[in-house]
Amino acid sequence: MAAQSINYKGQGLSLLRDKNRFVLPNCFRATLRESSGGNVVCLASHDRWPCLIGFGRSRADNFKAELDELRDNALRAGRNDFDGELLADSIMTALEVPFDDSGRFVLPPELAGIGNVTDTLYFRGNVNFFTVWSPDNLKTMGDAWKVAQVACDTLVAQETAKAKRK
Repeated sequence: MAAQSINYKGQGLSLLRDKNRFVLPNCFRATLRESSGGNVVCLASHDRWPCLIGFGRSRADNFKAELDELRDNALRAGRNDFDGELLADSIMTALEVPFDDSGRFVLPPELAGIGNVTDTLYFRGNVNFFTVWSPDNLKTMGDAWKVAQVACDTLVAQETAKAKRK
C-alpha cells in the first residue's frame, strides 16, 4: 500500500455484547477499511500506557520511516533513551483482528489480559492510531488525562442507561 495520510479522530465506547464481541466506533471503521484493504484492525499493546492501540495494516508498511523520524528527533533533542526496537516489537507483532460490517469483533484473550479488559472498551483517536482503554486503567492515568477520563465516564453512563432500557 502506498503511503497515505491516516487520521483516527473521535471517540467511542463499547460494552461487551453477545457472542463475546465488542463494536468498533463508526468514526474509525472507514479509515480502518481504507488503511487495511478490508475489515481488519491491527491491535497491539501501547509501549508506555496501560492500553491497547489500534491501526490499519498500512501503518506497518510505513512504520520504518516513522521509527527513523522518531529516532532522529530523539537524537536532536539529546535523548538517548529512545528504544526503537521496543516500539517496533509492539507494532510488528500486532494481531490482525477481523470485524464485520457493523464493526463487531472478538478481542483476543491475550490482548484482553494485557489491557485489563473486562466488559467495556473506551476508544480514543490519536492521529495515526487510536487507543483502546479499559475504563479502570484510564482512571489510573492522572490529571493530564482528565478530559479522556470524564469523556469515558460520560459514555459509560450513557451506554449503561441504554442497556438497562433494552
